[in-house]
Amino acid sequence: MRSETYWELVERRARTSPDAPALVDEHGARLTFADLRERSEATATGLAALGVGQGSRVAWQLPNRVSTVLVMLALSRLGAFQMPLLIMYRERELGALLAAGRPDLVLVPGVWRGTDHESLVRGVLGANGLGHVPTAVPDKGTAAGPGAPDLPPPPSDPDRVTWAYPTSGTTGAPRAAQHTDRGVIAAATGFAEGSTAGARHDDVGCIAFPIAHLGGSQYLAISLLTGTPTVLIEAFDPPRTLATFRDHGVSIVGGSPTLYQAILEEHRRTGTHPLPTLRLFGGGGAPLPSRLYHALRSELGARIAHSYGMTEVLMVAVADVRDDDAVLAATDGRLLPHLDARVVGSDGEVLPPGAQGELQLRGISVTTGYTDPTHDTAAFTADGWLRTGDVVRLAPSGHVTVTGRIKDVIIRKGETLSAVEIEDLLRELPAVAEVAVVGLPDATRGELVCAVVRPADPARPPGLAEVAADLRGAGLMVQKLPERLEIVDAMPRTGLGKIAKAELRARFAVPAGEPV
Repeated sequence: MRSETYWELVERRARTSPDAPALVDEHGARLTFADLRERSEATATGLAALGVGQGSRVAWQLPNRVSTVLVMLALSRLGAFQMPLLIMYRERELGALLAAGRPDLVLVPGVWRGTDHESLVRGVLGANGLGHVPTAVPDKGTAAGPGAPDLPPPPSDPDRVTWAYPTSGTTGAPRAAQHTDRGVIAAATGFAEGSTAGARHDDVGCIAFPIAHLGGSQYLAISLLTGTPTVLIEAFDPPRTLATFRDHGVSIVGGSPTLYQAILEEHRRTGTHPLPTLRLFGGGGAPLPSRLYHALRSELGARIAHSYGMTEVLMVAVADVRDDDAVLAATDGRLLPHLDARVVGSDGEVLPPGAQGELQLRGISVTTGYTDPTHDTAAFTADGWLRTGDVVRLAPSGHVTVTGRIKDVIIRKGETLSAVEIEDLLRELPAVAEVAVVGLPDATRGELVCAVVRPADPARPPGLAEVAADLRGAGLMVQKLPERLEIVDAMPRTGLGKIAKAELRARFAVPAGEPV
């Protein structure tokens, strides 16, 4: 099914298979594709009553709920510009993103898992000169009521900027990359045609990762493109979540390697297959170690089509399940046809196929720029190519192998974290004389956050709990807190006098050969 705008996807699927199941949650809610369209329009009417219309800037920090999906689709129906914010974001992340995004409305869940998000966001808005911006709770304040306004026709321009997704980048606080409906759908289409090639009529997918992640709009679009129902999980807990998956016959699991690893560990813990209907892992978000690939294949019997994307491009390369295991385990997918790619050396020279260098991209699914345009100059070359910061080999066949990163980031459970941001906060602590933050390999997280510290007073080095408490006090989200602290007498240096992070990673890495 081809469509140009996101809302057009909803309408076409509702006409094509109105009575087919579209969405199921762990609490028993069930919507058909016709229900999805009808209830999204009702939510759009409620949002319109709050003043939301074409071009309105709406930020939302919401968990994986049916009402969140309805908000996403309702905002597309209205032609609003939506800014999804991860539910775990706290003062620091929210402050940077809301200040740059300048929303007209922020949607929050009220109290969720012990946190009053409405109070949190209201405090952040006030601290950033946005105290006039209203907040609303979708389950309470966005339903259509008596006297609600009639909706205007849905927008038809697929090249309008309609999405903004946060990314940490390499320096400073998070920023948000902007995208069009055409770009989002192109990425989702490429993913559907590759990783889920040969999808069956009885397949069932799932969203067990945060729906505010860029993968949320991708997986929802794939569901609409293919007519595949989606099981929505509010908070991932392996035994409970897998029981829900079994109840609904989930056959396609998407997400990061952390999710795959959790399912594998549950299999090993129980000694039985945790999901007999499983036939395909199809996701991305972080590199997939080849040893994990082969463990999943041999122990769970599923195919794995792990792909490569980033916030600025959404989907770069997609693994094709029709490739053999050797290709799927060793590469990160095949470049999508709507993207132009080149690999450049450190001097900026374009390299021949197979050479290793930085990947640069252009095409309809590449970000149009950031909500804070001051970041655009560094992100793009003078002739308009996006600098990905990833070091790759691009084969003549179009297969991409990511071999490293120019960007100083940590990929933890599929989320990209800025090492520099964490370092900047740690340097403010009186007990820290010098610090380097690095990602270390971890079987569960992909990478864990390790802070290497030279203490101000060698006799009184800081402890991990002390460091974590100080960072939380600075408003840093829990996922960015160091999980390991190493104390050193001196930092290793490169020839240019910079801290040699590669040496630190090698020194403190988990010993090679640790079992998956």
